[in-house]
Amino acid sequence: MSIVLMSDPRVAAIPVAENGEPLADIRAGGELLLDDRRSDPAYAFAHLRSGVLGRLLHAQTLLPDDLRLLVVEGFRPPALQQRYFEEYTAELRATNTGWSAEELRAQASRYVSPPEIAPHSVGAAVDLTLVTADGAELDMGTRINATPEESGGGCYTLANDLSHQARLHRATLSLALTAAGLVNYPTEWWHWSFGDRYWALMTDQPEALYGPASQHPADPS
Repeated sequence: MSIVLMSDPRVAAIPVAENGEPLADIRAGGELLLDDRRSDPAYAFAHLRSGVLGRLLHAQTLLPDDLRLLVVEGFRPPALQQRYFEEYTAELRATNTGWSAEELRAQASRYVSPPEIAPHSVGAAVDLTLVTADGAELDMGTRINATPEESGGGCYTLANDLSHQARLHRATLSLALTAAGLVNYPTEWWHWSFGDRYWALMTDQPEALYGPASQHPADPS
């Protein structure tokens, strides 16, 4: 089955019916582990729409007792999304001079969503991995946020040539998050979302639940 990329026109064509859910602090309650490798001064990365956060909390209860979710990034301000997309597109352009603008956009969207439809910028997407009870990250086959070029395609969720352990760990993560109602972006094993346009397309919903979340949530500490 072919992969539907974020750049696919069918994603952008999904209408949005904003449901007004606020951005919620992932740190509240202390139930989820939060990594700081994507930290920003306003702690925007530590927030998700409340409906997404609730589903993550449910997903964690579905994991084996000795495993936990480790959240790396939630909400991403639109300006930062724009910067990431432009920087990665520039990298691809420099090494693929024969690609058209359309192909560049499609190839860039394997790793960074086009800003106008980005799930992170509506508070609907989360990048995460699995850790043991003492916080050690499991072998998932590649590091989180590995590019397709760096990983030789190993970042794709159903990549070939993964070790048995990495495949098992990805399946464990997928089972819990899918059961909680999230969908995976197949080019990034760590990227899951709920309520955005990509989720709506993949689950045959008539509309997305979340539009742009432009306010930077304040750090409550």
